[in-house]
Amino acid sequence: MKPAKPILITIDGPAGAGKTTVSRLLAETVGYKYIDTGALYRAVALAAHRAGVPSEDDAGLERVCRGLELVFDRTESGTRLLLNHEDVSGLIRTSEMSMMASAVSARPVVRKFLLTVQKEMGAAKEAVFEGRDMGTVVFPDADAKFFLDASPKVRAERRYRELSPSASISLAQVERDIATRDKNDSTRAIAPLKPAQDAVIIDSSNISVEDVVERMVAHINAVVNYI
Repeated sequence: MKPAKPILITIDGPAGAGKTTVSRLLAETVGYKYIDTGALYRAVALAAHRAGVPSEDDAGLERVCRGLELVFDRTESGTRLLLNHEDVSGLIRTSEMSMMASAVSARPVVRKFLLTVQKEMGAAKEAVFEGRDMGTVVFPDADAKFFLDASPKVRAERRYRELSPSASISLAQVERDIATRDKNDSTRAIAPLKPAQDAVIIDSSNISVEDVVERMVAHINAVVNYI
């Protein structure tokens, strides 16, 4: 059931906290669009990688961004991300793209480009935006903000299970990558990963996805007059 009036919902948090699963279920529960903003950064990282542009080359990244069209397409099999009309939903879900996405997300030129893209996507509200700075930078006036977290060990195990069986990476390496990305995301000068002051913080280490969504819906009901 949709809220009585159009609202915008943000869910931030570190890698492996369960944001994607929770955001999708919450969006389905309230009848809203689901926007995976992390996928947008991964798509930019993929485009830069294909163009041979390193993450520290701002001029090169700007050229890459100028040539990008990013669209979320809702299909029977779920929401797919199209990069210049190519479905890259699977290609961006690799450990390499995770690390490069973290690197390019710290570049002002990339953040400026995607800030415009995200604001356009959220103009009509009725959406659940998942990311790392949705409630702090992109949509500081969002109607309902959540910060989803979990212990590093739990997050590493979750991310490891998401990887393709053919991925040649160990759980120990995933744990190291998680720790590196946590440090990069939380200490960067631009839009560091942190909860918004008015965000509801939920630790998902020991509770189910359904329980997390139930808590979120209860908050929306109480604070945003859901019904």
